[in-house]
Amino acid sequence: MAPITITLIDIYRFSIPMEPFTIATGTMDHAQNVFIRIHTNAGFYGVGECSAFPMIVGETQDTCLAMAKDFAKLWVEKDALDIPARMQELHAFAAGNTTIKSAFDMALYDIAAKNAGLPLYQFLGGEKRVVESDITIGINTPEVMAAKAIDFKALGANILKVKLGKDAGTDVQRIKQIRKAVGWEMKIRIDANQGWSFDEALYVLQAIGQYNIEFCEQPMRTWYDDRLPELMELSPVKIMADESVYNHHDARKQINSGSCDYINIKMAKSGGILEAKKIHDLAAEKGIPCMMGGMLESRIALSAKLHFVYASPNIHFYDMDTCMLGHLQDPCVGGVTYDGYKLNISDAPGIGADADEAFLAGCEKFSV
Repeated sequence: MAPITITLIDIYRFSIPMEPFTIATGTMDHAQNVFIRIHTNAGFYGVGECSAFPMIVGETQDTCLAMAKDFAKLWVEKDALDIPARMQELHAFAAGNTTIKSAFDMALYDIAAKNAGLPLYQFLGGEKRVVESDITIGINTPEVMAAKAIDFKALGANILKVKLGKDAGTDVQRIKQIRKAVGWEMKIRIDANQGWSFDEALYVLQAIGQYNIEFCEQPMRTWYDDRLPELMELSPVKIMADESVYNHHDARKQINSGSCDYINIKMAKSGGILEAKKIHDLAAEKGIPCMMGGMLESRIALSAKLHFVYASPNIHFYDMDTCMLGHLQDPCVGGVTYDGYKLNISDAPGIGADADEAFLAGCEKFSV
């Protein structure tokens, strides 16, 4: 059989207008995404999407586009099915830049699964299961956040993810009022997005322990990682590592030092499925459950994430609500569907999602 080689890579500035969304590190009114299509000599292409979140990962849409052009040049005429070799070329060319790397990784997996004639989750050895996402409440006054929680409960949500990390005293009130508003049935998990100092984290976590909080994501900036074991001992709330874990080496260090109960896997941090699987497998071996998280991806990248979840039994928590957080346009055809807060996908080969041609027509495009 002739090898499947990469012939052309199309890169799109994939900006999706949004209702403004606020977390501890800032507010965004557009999803700063990049979409790519990797064409092959086999007559089909693979798709990938990433979502730049500059306040967290340090990449912007423009840096992603610039790196994408450089990365694309490395891959033309290369074997599309040798995913580890292709990704190693990107790592050798540039450190970091995991967000844009994830789009390239995703497109290769799409090609590999399409070549095998399988939906991606089957190509990865997985099987379908029930996946129910939480729904996120952005930072606002305690009263506004509690009202939002009531709205989500009325819409059938069972799991709330509450953004905190701006003013510790108010954060305690936010949780107190949300729990009072929704009662004790709903699960509440919190995410401080690195917003607290050690003392603030300790104060808030001890104060809200009584409100039955499932876990707290990333209480402090990563430069306080050395204080996480101490926080873990004193906190009544379990700790999930997010920004502290980009790759499986980070995961190993966090787990071995007793710095987290759980790990949040995001494609924009890991650089895609190849590295995400290494994090997942290491965490599974050490008995540390994982969450599937994300930035502000459309249903295209979300589809890839759902396939990955189906193939990753150690992912126990699902923060897969980005498309429900006020995207004002849906640029995806095919792909994930929501049944309330539960996610489903067809058995189409590959990721099973693509960009809407009408939406792409309005996007800036580069071809390499």
